[in-house]
Amino acid sequence: MKSKFLILTYIFLFINVCISQTPLKVVSSNILFKIKNAGLTVEGKFTNLEAEINFFPTNLKASTINASIDVNTINTGIKSRDNHLKKGEYFDVAKFPKIMITSSFFGKKGNAYNGYFKLTIKGITKDVTIPFTFENGVFKGEFTIDRRDFNVGGNSMIMGDKVLIQVELNTQ
Repeated sequence: MKSKFLILTYIFLFINVCISQTPLKVVSSNILFKIKNAGLTVEGKFTNLEAEINFFPTNLKASTINASIDVNTINTGIKSRDNHLKKGEYFDVAKFPKIMITSSFFGKKGNAYNGYFKLTIKGITKDVTIPFTFENGVFKGEFTIDRRDFNVGGNSMIMGDKVLIQVELNTQ
């Protein structure tokens, strides 16, 4: 009788681990950015996020996130500006149609997490750290990059160098 109980307990634990270790599906996303240009804050967003998310709060070592964004979806609210940003001096969409991010590892800090990622823009890959929260299937994070690290916008005197990126992913 005791051995049957142990076997059932192990089966239950195995099923529970398998269920809790399933990939998350993104049901909606907001990828927003802000940058200073000519003294004004320009805001924009990207859509068409594709992601493979295996995030397990109780097993960060087994967690991975790989995502990409279609740069053609850039939207600042001004179509002529969006078209200009797709050209070679900025995102060079013809050569580099996607922005990609791949996790290296995760850490926990209080009720939040730090994700350590490889971010690739215009074929240039840099390490970024993204502090984020994960509650009820929702990832929320924000981080800053230097656009010059990715050769976006050249040496513009009127455009700021720092870009604030805000991410919200709703998963199930």
